[in-house]
Amino acid sequence: MKIIETELSGVLILEPKLFEDERGYFLEHFQAERYAGLGMSGVVQLNHSRSLRGTVRGLHFQQPHPQGKLVWVATGTVFDVAVDVRKGSPQFGRWVGVELSAENHKQAWIPEGFAHGFCVRSDYADVYYACTQAYAPECQKAVAWNDPRIGIDWNLSAPILSDRDREAPLLADAPLLPLYDG
Repeated sequence: MKIIETELSGVLILEPKLFEDERGYFLEHFQAERYAGLGMSGVVQLNHSRSLRGTVRGLHFQQPHPQGKLVWVATGTVFDVAVDVRKGSPQFGRWVGVELSAENHKQAWIPEGFAHGFCVRSDYADVYYACTQAYAPECQKAVAWNDPRIGIDWNLSAPILSDRDREAPLLADAPLLPLYDG
């Protein structure tokens, strides 16, 4: 597996080894011991979302009970984003994005303390998330997908949004942000 560090400390792009032959291909999406060595231990929940072209989901995080997320795409293409939302972090409000697709097999590791979101670039996309904490509705938080202080270039003019994402606060106004622990 190829491990690519991003400009945000802790956020990784992973390229699993692909074994191809005349029958097709095989790859490991997750192997507990190997991924634990990268700080991804304790996966407790696996989620699957299907979204249409132009859908933006995010920017989501959970606090308290933060989730680390290993994200990959089984069908289609998304622009996947992580934003540092840890109060006191030297990277606070900075973001990094990567194209994840069924063709490139890349994965994104978004550690606890980062908000996550994506925009669907194909007709539809099936996105999987392996999470380190169970979903807790009372802990769900969001930051505005189009917060000008964050400045994500989604390359999109008219996104499809949930009411929750449409009404999410700016990062400067977001309550209960996680704390940076150095």
